[in-house]
Amino acid sequence: MTSRTLSTFNGQLVLAGAGKMGGAMLKGWLAHGLNPKKLAVLEPQPDKALAALVRRGLALNPPGRGKAAVIVIAVKPQSAPQVMPALGQRAGKSTLVLSIMAGRTIGFLENSFSSGTAVVRAMPNLPAAIGRGITVAVANRKVSKAQRALVDDLLAATGAVEWVEDERLLDAVTAVSGSGPAYVFLLAEALTAAAISAGLPAPLADRLARETIAGAGELLRRSRLNAATLRQNVTSPGGTTAAALDILMGPGGFETLMTTAIAMATRRSRELAG
Repeated sequence: MTSRTLSTFNGQLVLAGAGKMGGAMLKGWLAHGLNPKKLAVLEPQPDKALAALVRRGLALNPPGRGKAAVIVIAVKPQSAPQVMPALGQRAGKSTLVLSIMAGRTIGFLENSFSSGTAVVRAMPNLPAAIGRGITVAVANRKVSKAQRALVDDLLAATGAVEWVEDERLLDAVTAVSGSGPAYVFLLAEALTAAAISAGLPAPLADRLARETIAGAGELLRRSRLNAATLRQNVTSPGGTTAAALDILMGPGGFETLMTTAIAMATRRSRELAG
């Protein structure tokens, strides 16, 4: 992804919702060359950083006049029924709609705009806040190659991007990568608590957990080896790691728990879609 595409973007981009995810996307767009004068942000509770962008030309909560080239929907899914009518007034026949709302389907989005609207549904995750997220996207049949390329650039401003053809896969994506950071944070909590139980001072336990997880994650990202091989490389037969893995990989252990957890999160995502 290059900044050239965003720096030459024509038209108006409307961002509905500038919370954690919407704000992360906005930050990424600006860092990759998008002109603030081409941005309109709809946010009822703007923070100081967002308000400061007004001095650079960003339009904050402007009246619904004119037709946007792109509308990005980053509000909570439960707020959608109240937000969508106003967004519909900002959309024209050539408007591209990009939604990161969990559970709200392409069908729901198509029904909220005029017939024939190009719609992309995407699921990012929290590391987008530091430019290290991953987003999975799916497009309806109205999205052109040029529009898909634009969406790819908008999403790539916060990290990696993957595309799927089957929208039903987004429920599992939500369970794995959308919710996944919470699982990693829980691992850090549990590792810290276990270290304290083993006698380590709390500050040291916290740092060991943080740095171990961060370092192992970066090693996994950079390595050509798969996770199983990396795990095996750390594990000496009869050693300390093997003793711990006998518990974690035993009956009802980590893999079983994770498989059950992902299945439950996937089911809940489908329930939210209605």
